[in-house]
Amino acid sequence: MMSRKHSVGQNGNPQLKGTGMAGWLAGVLLLAGCGLQKDIDVALPAYPAQLVVESYLENNRLPRVSVTESVPYLSAPDADLPQGVKVVLTLPNGRRDTLAYAPAINPNTNKGYTHTGRTRITARPGDTFRLEVYDTQGRRVTASATMPANVPLDNVEYKFNDLNGDQRKAYVLASFKDPAATVDFYRYQVHKRSVATDPEVEYTIEDRLSNGQPLSLGTSYQFAPNDTVFVTLYHLDRPYFQFLQSVQDARNANGNPFAQPSAIRSTVEGGIGIFTILNYQRQRLILK
Repeated sequence: MMSRKHSVGQNGNPQLKGTGMAGWLAGVLLLAGCGLQKDIDVALPAYPAQLVVESYLENNRLPRVSVTESVPYLSAPDADLPQGVKVVLTLPNGRRDTLAYAPAINPNTNKGYTHTGRTRITARPGDTFRLEVYDTQGRRVTASATMPANVPLDNVEYKFNDLNGDQRKAYVLASFKDPAATVDFYRYQVHKRSVATDPEVEYTIEDRLSNGQPLSLGTSYQFAPNDTVFVTLYHLDRPYFQFLQSVQDARNANGNPFAQPSAIRSTVEGGIGIFTILNYQRQRLILK
């Protein structure tokens, strides 16, 4: 039988004494950890700054676009906005609308934007919008997006468990019918109190295994009595779905030494970002 003993040397530091394989391994590990660290400076390649565009058009709302600039991965975020940027939105009827430079925060979504239109847009399923962003440095970003079809919410309900006091919680369930003729993608969100806050529940799905079938998306037992919740079902186009998936993959890989790096799948050309038209159904519930 092999054993290992601990003793204290003349300098007061622990010493390892062992017999057999255990003692030998302990000595090897101790030696392996001494003086083998070496710092290496890695020269990262320099990438030119790109325009970063973010825009989510909605029916009967002013068009808003955020235009910023990319920075190196290890750099501190730059609060300066690129100057001399023009944004042109082409409507489904071919009319071109140059958006005004007016940085602000959208109170409905708590998102910042740099350019805004002067009139509300009309967006119907099947309508295609085009975006052009360019600056005085010669950079140009283009994109186009088509509004997805309507997918109504058939039912939104909630149910409490049988517990009492602080343990009494409810789940929320939304049901709808997936169209059978198309490949469809969805984003499900449940907010508490306001849609301008981060959602309590959020995930995306595709209908690969349930095409044309009734679908139900829900939560766990996590909402308290008298909570006000907003249930939102987005019907997404494929580019926006892939963008959301790539953003989540990049977040999961960030800082994880065992994960493969993940690039953002932009829906724009000539830069980075997302341009899409939102089509969603939303219901407000007060959990009694």
